[in-house]
Amino acid sequence: MSAVTRVARPLQGSDRVAALLMTMGRPVAARLMKHFQPEEIKAITRAIAEMRPVSTAQVELAIEEFATQFVAGANVVGSPSDVERLLDGVLPPEQISAIMTDILGSTNHTIWDRISGVSEGTIAAYVIKEHPQIAALVLSKVKPSCAAKVLGHLPEAMRNAVMRRMLGFKPIVDETMRIIENTIHEDFMVNLARNAGADTHARIADIINKMERDDMENVLSSLASTRPKSAEILKGLLFTFDDIISLPPRARTALFDQVPNDRTVMALKGTDAQFREVILQSLGSRVRRMVEQELMSSEPASHRDVHEARRAITDMALEMAGRGEIELNAGGEDEAYVR
Repeated sequence: MSAVTRVARPLQGSDRVAALLMTMGRPVAARLMKHFQPEEIKAITRAIAEMRPVSTAQVELAIEEFATQFVAGANVVGSPSDVERLLDGVLPPEQISAIMTDILGSTNHTIWDRISGVSEGTIAAYVIKEHPQIAALVLSKVKPSCAAKVLGHLPEAMRNAVMRRMLGFKPIVDETMRIIENTIHEDFMVNLARNAGADTHARIADIINKMERDDMENVLSSLASTRPKSAEILKGLLFTFDDIISLPPRARTALFDQVPNDRTVMALKGTDAQFREVILQSLGSRVRRMVEQELMSSEPASHRDVHEARRAITDMALEMAGRGEIELNAGGEDEAYVR
């Protein structure tokens, strides 16, 4: 084969790929072509159409080079430099340059783009256990919309500390940043896998929370007979309008301070006297008089309007709990309303 190497001019770029495909025959070549990008197919088909006579020695040399590279690459770890070496001689230099620019650019953002696609509750659960400096780094790198949602889940004191650290960040050396990114990525992915089940239950609980009371009970009853453990977990995550009276007084007051008076009036229509009194005790004296007067003088409302008002108040309670302003399942008054 050494004689062949001396006399044969090695094929380069698209010509080499075109020659190999032509040698393989239509069935095999067709299967391989399905894996090429449109631009690659254009370059290869153009090379085939314009191909000059190729000697057997040139084809054999191309095959030998391919076989040698394949064997040498049996145990490899991919990297941008590997991509560049792989493309060298297959595509024109300008195309390789464009591809490498795209790859290197996307590599720097892949980790943060992937984390940005995770639910903000999961990211918040991760960063809240980390040092504020790590939390600041993560939130400064993910997408702004994602960072804003995550910050909404953090306790006020931590949120303020993280924001201050984000403002004071200094440039990080590239090599150091790569090490940090790899560490955070691996740690976060492990944390994500560990919490996948809990995240699923949280999403399902959010769906059930938005159902009518009868539908909610039917779903939970069905789950209890087939997946009792999941049903118990979901029950602990659910929070309905009826559960508001179980909140400590300070938490209820904090909630209804945010609720418009007309929505409170609408939500209280059709409630029994004991439930209504508990809610009214959470209102300021002036607001309570206004709400009581409205309840006495207003006309009956549709079931839909009442349900929507109650749903809005329940959603607000869940949002406040997500921000750490109240706790829905606190054990006592001191724990129920914090920050």
